[in-house]
Amino acid sequence: MGSHISFNVNGTTGEGYLAKPTSGSGPAVIVIQEWWGLVGHITDVVDRFAAAGFVAFAPDLYHGQAASEPDTAKKLMMELQLDAAGKEMSSAAAYLLSLPETTSSTVGAVGFCMGGSLAIWSATLTADISAAVGFYPGASWERHAPQWKNYKGKHAMIHCAESDGTSTAPGIQEAKREIEAAGGDIQLFDYAGSQHAFFNNDRPEVYDEGAATLSWDRTLAFFRSNLA
Repeated sequence: MGSHISFNVNGTTGEGYLAKPTSGSGPAVIVIQEWWGLVGHITDVVDRFAAAGFVAFAPDLYHGQAASEPDTAKKLMMELQLDAAGKEMSSAAAYLLSLPETTSSTVGAVGFCMGGSLAIWSATLTADISAAVGFYPGASWERHAPQWKNYKGKHAMIHCAESDGTSTAPGIQEAKREIEAAGGDIQLFDYAGSQHAFFNNDRPEVYDEGAATLSWDRTLAFFRSNLA
């Protein structure tokens, strides 16, 4: 459904995978990769958002690199420069808002694992991103150093895996506390018996169809409610 594209907005270039709804227009969502990179699972998620009526884009934060085994994925993740990644996500939001097919005045962000943390963080970086969903984000915000105060009036949702410690994990509780203190709202959901990466149907050893379906439905409803 979608295609790999390059873009230039406000003098900033970027690249990634873009898919548009068959209806011709809709609210916009950025999809942030796991530590594997912009692999088939992520492009499939972008296509699924487009099928659900969204203009969806996954920025390629690894710039053509991808991993198929954990050691390489960990190396790529550790080499990722967060400042640069933050600018790319902000540029991606501006790009989506520049498209005539985008009907929303702000953009949503959703990510998985590493991308879950980046998605939650992205709403602190630009006014263009007003709603963020994190699937099983990382345990610590130390590297990101979020300016949580920028969540005022914004919305967040986190899907938590039982193997990660559920919503009681310290990093999840920090996000909840700080977002609410800033005047934002956040929803936390636990999925009993779930493993980290339970949404990734390319990983049958951890994929949980029930949890994946429920979290997907909740995510769609969240964006439909909060992107106008």
